[in-house]
Amino acid sequence: MNDLSLAALRVPGTATAAAALDVAADHLSPALLNHSLRAYLWAAARGTADGIPFDPELLYVAALFHDIGLVPVFDSHTVAFEEAGGHVARVFAAGAGWPAERRARLSDVIVRHMWPRVDVAADPEGHLLARATATEVVGKEADAYPSRFREEVLDRYPRLDLAASFLACFQDQAARKPDSPAAGAVRSGLAERMAANPFDSSA
Repeated sequence: MNDLSLAALRVPGTATAAAALDVAADHLSPALLNHSLRAYLWAAARGTADGIPFDPELLYVAALFHDIGLVPVFDSHTVAFEEAGGHVARVFAAGAGWPAERRARLSDVIVRHMWPRVDVAADPEGHLLARATATEVVGKEADAYPSRFREEVLDRYPRLDLAASFLACFQDQAARKPDSPAAGAVRSGLAERMAANPFDSSA
């Protein structure tokens, strides 16, 4: 990964990618939007460095929508936030003209980002997004990225109040949806793991 740079990473330039960014920017807080964009960059960097073939557009749209179920207007009182986000993304992708199979893949990637492990052979985009969001939220594998690349990403997309606002979202989800993965994360010490995230402790 030593030669990684933002300029070397491919950000999809499709109309669907641009529309997804517009929708995300309209509904996510600045901190969650930056978090989503960083998640794509960590995931794309990991895939590039490890030689994992991935679909940049699919990964980018999934990253932009992976937390949209935390936004009040899209929150669901009946399903976990990642499932709600998968539904929102699926509707968006239908409007963008994606075929049914690709829409289902998008939803799967979003749902699986909350899994503890995603098989890279079965779902490379889900695998990369799950690892990237773990890097984002608790700093897992943060040291695997070169310090200059980390600084470049954080300068481009600052963390703002992500630590506090994200933890509050998960605690709210846990209170209302005690059987959800978010609730499991809170019960297993999410607050303590987030407090040890080097991205925030060094901010």
